[in-house]
Amino acid sequence: MEQSRGSSSRLRFLLAVLLFELVSAAAAITRDDFPEGFVFGAGSSAYQVEGAWAEERKKPSIWDTYTHQGYAFDHATADVAADQYHKYKACFPIPDGRGAVNPKGLEYYNNLIDELLKHGIQPHTTIYHFDLPQALQDEYNGLLNPRVIEDFTAFADVCFRSFGVRVPRNHLRRGKLHDGAAVQGGRIGITLLAWWYEPATTKPEDVAAAERMNDFTLGWFLHPLVYGDYPPVMKRNAGSKLPALTAEESARVRGSFDFVGVNQYGAIYVADDPSQLKRELRDYSADEATKYVTQPFESSRHQLGQEFKQRGLGLRNDDAPWALRKLLEHLQTKYANPPVVIYENGAGHEPDPSGGLLYDDEFRSRFLQVYIEAALQSIRNGSNVRSYFVWSFMDLFEYIFAYQFQFGLIGVDYGAEGRTRYARSSARWYAGFLHGGELRMVAPDGSRASS
Repeated sequence: MEQSRGSSSRLRFLLAVLLFELVSAAAAITRDDFPEGFVFGAGSSAYQVEGAWAEERKKPSIWDTYTHQGYAFDHATADVAADQYHKYKACFPIPDGRGAVNPKGLEYYNNLIDELLKHGIQPHTTIYHFDLPQALQDEYNGLLNPRVIEDFTAFADVCFRSFGVRVPRNHLRRGKLHDGAAVQGGRIGITLLAWWYEPATTKPEDVAAAERMNDFTLGWFLHPLVYGDYPPVMKRNAGSKLPALTAEESARVRGSFDFVGVNQYGAIYVADDPSQLKRELRDYSADEATKYVTQPFESSRHQLGQEFKQRGLGLRNDDAPWALRKLLEHLQTKYANPPVVIYENGAGHEPDPSGGLLYDDEFRSRFLQVYIEAALQSIRNGSNVRSYFVWSFMDLFEYIFAYQFQFGLIGVDYGAEGRTRYARSSARWYAGFLHGGELRMVAPDGSRASS
């Protein structure tokens, strides 16, 4: 009996030592642990930061129209947003989505790119981020009409000719656009909102429902790009609502990307709901035949539904680094391990209703730490991750959440007329990590944070 107890004690000691070594190894991660050429950054979006919605010949986008009709939280708009237009003199290069180029817009973006490069920052550009010109929506129903390809190609061509040699990565479609980018040594990709869908239970039907949701979201775009056609489950459930690709179209889209961008904020738990397939009129959501057990940003089975009803939006995203690992493994095994750029990943918070500013956001630093570590673990397991970008560089207009869900490393005082900026503790931590500091922060007692 004493020998058994002794063996058990030694086993616990060995396990404790092993656990300590694993935590210490995680704590010692630095930027140098990532592959050579790996890029770190932080992102923002023109519509969400610029403001000046009707200045310098700028015409409305579909999001200007949407928010002006009162659909965002608290009827807010991005008319001013973080006021980057007046702070950086930003404007749009093509006011109506086609036609004459606005030289002031090109001048601004040329100056911005040059300033970034001067400070050792390599720009990555998204040339379509939800803000389609309203004129094109009115003229031919925007993205639902193939005519948008010609106008978008012309717009992209202006961007390539004006900025191409200094901006090696662009997110858009390929074909003629890819030929133009290749001449300048650039790369083109598509960026997807990439929630990871997890089954609510281990029941086979819920497991199948989660797989179906990943096909309906990620596979909707990636399956044609990798295999030349839509996922079988989408074709089966959506039927004639899903366009049939011709052999020529299939050949054109297959392989038509250089990298895949993902915006990843965690997991959503889902369950099977076959009753939706029995509805006489079915939309995209009904064709999915699933129901959400948790809401976006929760990432756990502990539902926040009541909190949503009590105060504002009740939003604060819980970390789920395992969701990023599963997503990257999915891309690795199902979609031939494409080059991946994590273009958005970050922690949001609701601002203080009294107007107080948030300087200490250690929760955001910890969130980023566990996701960056998850990205490194996936790389070591063979995933082809090339870059990681924090969302967001500064507080901005978060679409339907408006100004009630903020992600910025840099805070913006929206109560101040000048939209004053201020650095949060997460900005200082991230800067330290990028300059060679350890991933985990060291507490005053000498201990390190762990996930």
